[in-house]
Amino acid sequence: MFDSSKIPGEILDTLVISTDVAKANPNLVKALTGIWYETTQLMYQQDAAGKAAREAMAKLSGTDLAGYEAQLKTTYLYHDPKAALAATLSPDLVAANDKVRKFSFQIGLFGQGAKSVDDIGIEFPGGKILGDPKNVKLRFDPTWVQAAADGKL
Repeated sequence: MFDSSKIPGEILDTLVISTDVAKANPNLVKALTGIWYETTQLMYQQDAAGKAAREAMAKLSGTDLAGYEAQLKTTYLYHDPKAALAATLSPDLVAANDKVRKFSFQIGLFGQGAKSVDDIGIEFPGGKILGDPKNVKLRFDPTWVQAAADGKL
């Protein structure tokens, strides 16, 4: 058996928004980022409000509170924006994504037209790009995580 706990940092729960939408609607990105941190911080509270939130999310997930809490024990949600920012700025993010893109290419997830693992670009903070800089399909932009870490949402 295999689960994602064996490959930390390679499967991320992220908010993905197209670059065009994010540029045209910065308040949307700000609001979604704020909602993420408000919700995850509530989920981790060990009080009646936190329990009620987890119970509601469990029901929406088709499980009970015990099942949902078991899932949370094996899922790292970066509910602390400072930890999320550190992870986003870490060279480990680049290394993990390099593994993921190589695996994805090897098993054909890039599509039939892909001739190389470098056909698709991934951009990281600081301008580092893995793959084709003219065909960036994924960007890790720390702007809003930084704002959350700075308390400016």
